[in-house]
Amino acid sequence: MSLIEGRTGSWETVIGLEVHAQVTSKSKLFSGASTEFGAAPNSQVSLVDAAFPGMLPVINGYCVEQAIRTGLGLKAQINLISVFDRKNYFYADLPAGYQISQFTHPIIGKGEIILDLPDGSSRTVGITRLHLEQDAGKSLHDQSPNETYVDLNRSGVALMEIVSEPDMRSAEETAAYLKKLRAILRYLGTCDGNMEEGSMRCDVNVSVRKAGDSALGTRCEIKNVNSIRFVQQAIEYESRRQVEILEDGGKIKQETRLWDTAKGETRAMRSKEEAHDYRYFPDPDLLPLKLDEKWVENIKSTLPELPDAKKARFIEEYGLKAYDAGVLVAEKPNAEFFEEVAANRDGKLAANWVTVELFGALNRAGKSIEESPVSAKALGGLVDLISNNTISGRIAKDVFEIMVETGKPAADIVEEKGLRQVTDTKAIEEAIDKILAANADKVAEYKAGKEKLFGFFVGQTMKSTGGKANPAMLNELLLKKLKG
Repeated sequence: MSLIEGRTGSWETVIGLEVHAQVTSKSKLFSGASTEFGAAPNSQVSLVDAAFPGMLPVINGYCVEQAIRTGLGLKAQINLISVFDRKNYFYADLPAGYQISQFTHPIIGKGEIILDLPDGSSRTVGITRLHLEQDAGKSLHDQSPNETYVDLNRSGVALMEIVSEPDMRSAEETAAYLKKLRAILRYLGTCDGNMEEGSMRCDVNVSVRKAGDSALGTRCEIKNVNSIRFVQQAIEYESRRQVEILEDGGKIKQETRLWDTAKGETRAMRSKEEAHDYRYFPDPDLLPLKLDEKWVENIKSTLPELPDAKKARFIEEYGLKAYDAGVLVAEKPNAEFFEEVAANRDGKLAANWVTVELFGALNRAGKSIEESPVSAKALGGLVDLISNNTISGRIAKDVFEIMVETGKPAADIVEEKGLRQVTDTKAIEEAIDKILAANADKVAEYKAGKEKLFGFFVGQTMKSTGGKANPAMLNELLLKKLKG
């Protein structure tokens, strides 16, 4: 928890999120229209999506299954009976004049997410509910100087609105929550979590209160923030804004605000609506959704190993530190890549090469693990050469650079460049003798107590062998020579 220091004392930020996650499904929630991203405007719109008179919605069973799968992944209550409501409001891109959503009886109840924080600690954030709803269309304001265009491709796409408890206390905790939620959704295959394409969007509820107070302050909702970085920036700005108003004797208005990325500030959009403003009532075209308990259990039996369980197994099975295991399981493809590298090998060594060398190279190149120029099999081959003392760890870094540039296997590079590690005791002893003979004055200084010179002798011997002497053997033999 981080506090904001104001003129009148310390203030605490209270944060809750409403995440809109687009369900991974080929068709929409109540129609058979495609959900594929990037299609020409208004090319994926059924008569139901366009709200033509007389059109009736038909529930997409796969979307329901995806919602249940998500609820199970969040360790949440699955409600066997839920109800779809009409949420009434006018928007140009909402052709029916209402949105089919869930209000009093959502499909998923209370659950939880465990956050892994940068300092190594963890804490639990409660999930209030998850409900299914249809997305609205999209208003396009940049196509004409005088008119707004409407694209209904997104209209009717299935969304899961995942509402958290107001359990977060800083921008950093909120970022950890979003990363963990996105990881769970991706592991489950229920949402791709692509915030840039709008398939995961976030409404951020922020309030402040004096440190130590238990009552919640008046909250403001920042709508449709589409990146984790922007969420953090919006929280930091909005919490400071509210503290300044309160310390000047003002009051916080409950309102909806927007995050202006260009100016780096939130600005007022409209006064915050209450539930009664939407005039919710059960949709007369849709019966209550009743789930079979055995069907839910069958879905549960198909769940993959999720990040928390995988992290615990990596710590137990491979002897990894909690931090390294957390880095590896944050994205499913990274975890799968690591497991292939680590198969029947030293897990700690494999983790170090994946998280430090490979991730470093990928970050510099701006590439994902799927685009890695070095395959898991190839990196495993490099780890083998280190483990069996064919090459040293230092030489391995040079070999890895060549692997990244050329895509060649490590073994081929080692043979071509003549990089095999020298493990011949006699050859290493000869190299040491030459270095000691050429530096008799420094040998005398070492024996007189200047033990830091040991590193000098190691470096000089390594240099004379082209870095190929086995480090452990070199250190052992050198120490014996200097003591003799």
